[in-house]
Amino acid sequence: MAEERADLLVVGGGIVGLATAWQFQRRRPGSRAMLLEKEDAIAAHQTGRNSGVIHSGIYYKPGSLKAQNCREGKRLLEEFCAAEGVPFERCGKVIVATREEELPRLAALEERARANGVDCARLGPEALREREPHAVGLAALHVPETGIVNYLTVCEKLRSQIEAGGGEVRTGVRVLRLRAEAGGVRAETEAGDFHAGVAVNCAGLHNDRVARASRADPEGRIVPFRGEYYELMPEARSLCRHLIYPVADPAFPFLGVHFTRMIGGGVECGPNAVLALAREGYDWRTISPRDCAEVLFSRGFWRLAWKHGRTALGEVHRSWSKAAFTRALQRLIPEIRAEHLKKAPAGVRAQVLLPDGALVDDFLFADQPGVVHVLNAPSPAATSALAIGAAVADRLERSAAPA
Repeated sequence: MAEERADLLVVGGGIVGLATAWQFQRRRPGSRAMLLEKEDAIAAHQTGRNSGVIHSGIYYKPGSLKAQNCREGKRLLEEFCAAEGVPFERCGKVIVATREEELPRLAALEERARANGVDCARLGPEALREREPHAVGLAALHVPETGIVNYLTVCEKLRSQIEAGGGEVRTGVRVLRLRAEAGGVRAETEAGDFHAGVAVNCAGLHNDRVARASRADPEGRIVPFRGEYYELMPEARSLCRHLIYPVADPAFPFLGVHFTRMIGGGVECGPNAVLALAREGYDWRTISPRDCAEVLFSRGFWRLAWKHGRTALGEVHRSWSKAAFTRALQRLIPEIRAEHLKKAPAGVRAQVLLPDGALVDDFLFADQPGVVHVLNAPSPAATSALAIGAAVADRLERSAAPA
C-alpha cells in the first residue's frame, strides 16, 4: 500500500485538533492537512460531551496560557460562529457566594476579571434576585459576556472547511506513534503509515501515551476525571434563566456543581467530579485495568489523594447519592428537588498530574523536531480552541524536522 502524504498530520479529532488543521490551512493556502481520529466520528469524547459554555476568561491567572487563549479564543469562536451560521448566545452568568468564607474568594475573582479584561459587576442579594429570581446568595458577580454554543456543530463546520480547503479528516485510524525522519514526520498507525512535513499530537485523553511512544518525555501523566451531570426536567427549567455558578475552590481545578442553560433549551446541572476507572470511563461499570494501574501506581496520585481526600470523598458521595447531589444544587437554588433531575451523559476530563501530586493548572505543550504535543488542554480548551490552533501553527512554523 502506498504511503499517504500531507503537509500536516493531526492526531485527534476533537475541537483542538480540528482547529489546528483549520488554522494551518488558512495560513498556508494550498496546503493539505490530514487529521487522523481513532473513533468512527469526530468529537466523540471531551468535545462531544462538553456542556457548551463559551467561557469569559474570568478564572485564569493573568498572563497564563489559559487566560490569553481563552480571551482570544472566545473572540475568534464568536466570529467563526457568526460567519458560519452556528447558533450561539451571550447569555451571561452569575457566580454566587453563599457563605461568608466565600466572599474574599469572590473579591479575588473580581480582581482577576479586571486583570484579564473581563466585563463583570458585583451584585448584592437583591440585584442577584432580579437577574435570577430563584437563586440565593450573599453576593455575586454578573459576567454578561459568558455564552453558550453546541461545540459539536462547531466541529462539523471546521471539518467541512478543512475538507473544502483540500484537507482530509480520516476516522477509524488509531495512531501508535509519531517519528521524525528525513524530510518530515511519519505517523505509524494500525491502518498503515502516513507522512507529512510536520505533525501535532492532539490526542486528548491519550496524548501522553502518543507522546511517550513518540520518544517525547512528558513529566506528568493523564489522570481521567469523570464529570457527572443531571438535566432539569422541562417543568423546572424556569428556575434557571442563564448560568449559575458557585465560587470555585482555587485549590481544586473544577468549578463546582452549577447550572448551565444549553443552546438547545435544556438546563444541565453539574459536574460532580470523580476519578474515572478508565480513560473513557463514562460510568462506574467501565473499568480499564491498564488505566487504573497507571494511576494507582503513580506517586503523584497518592500525594494528590492525601491533599484532597476529603473533597474527593464528597464527590464520590454525590456520585452515588442523588439526594447529596440535590443538596449541592440547593445551595444555589433552594427550590430544586430530586424529582426535577434526570440523568444526563457524563464526560471525562483529561488532566495532567505531576509526580509531586500537583495538577497542571495551565495549557501545556512540548516540542520535538517537526512535532508539537498538546499535553494538557482541559477547560477552557473548547472556548480557546481556535486560539490554541493558531498558537500550535506558530510552534509548527518554528519547528523543523531533521533534514
